[in-house]
Amino acid sequence: MALLGLLSGPRGRGPDRRSPTVGPAPPGFADRLDRPLDYAGVFSVVRSAVRSVLGTERPGLGLALSNLPPQLGAYWQVTGNLIVVNEGLVETMRAHARSALEVNGFVFVVLAHEYLHSLGYLDEPAVRRVTATVARGSFGPNHLVTRMAEGNLWQMYPFLAEAPAGDGQRFKVVRGFDLASSQTYIR
Repeated sequence: MALLGLLSGPRGRGPDRRSPTVGPAPPGFADRLDRPLDYAGVFSVVRSAVRSVLGTERPGLGLALSNLPPQLGAYWQVTGNLIVVNEGLVETMRAHARSALEVNGFVFVVLAHEYLHSLGYLDEPAVRRVTATVARGSFGPNHLVTRMAEGNLWQMYPFLAEAPAGDGQRFKVVRGFDLASSQTYIR
């Protein structure tokens, strides 16, 4: 089973993709993350940002939450349609965050990274660069989400090391995730 994950060790090499050119930040992306959102709400911003910056998208993804080891933020299984996020890390961020933007920004970076894997960006350093490119193109160079995408989340938020350790045995599917791309055929 081949897995790709954010914030973990080296991964297999995929197609070599160059970072796209970033234009001016579209209006409204930052405002959408300033209020509390659920996973589907943050993912709608991810999907819009990736489509705006890269001109591509993929419908029909699902989301599950699991008790993963704290050094693994999320993963997407190659050829799969499910992103699995470390629920303990998100809850740790929620407990320490100073704003909705900080929580949503963290979730945005994690989901965007895995969403890009699902679009075919398999090389880990390349997908990190493209995640930063999407953030910069969507939010501008000085926005918190851009700083998160360009930086090291463990250095920015040392309390993430306090996240509960898990073994991935617990698995909870998030209902209603990515309905915008599937609501016409999945009810």
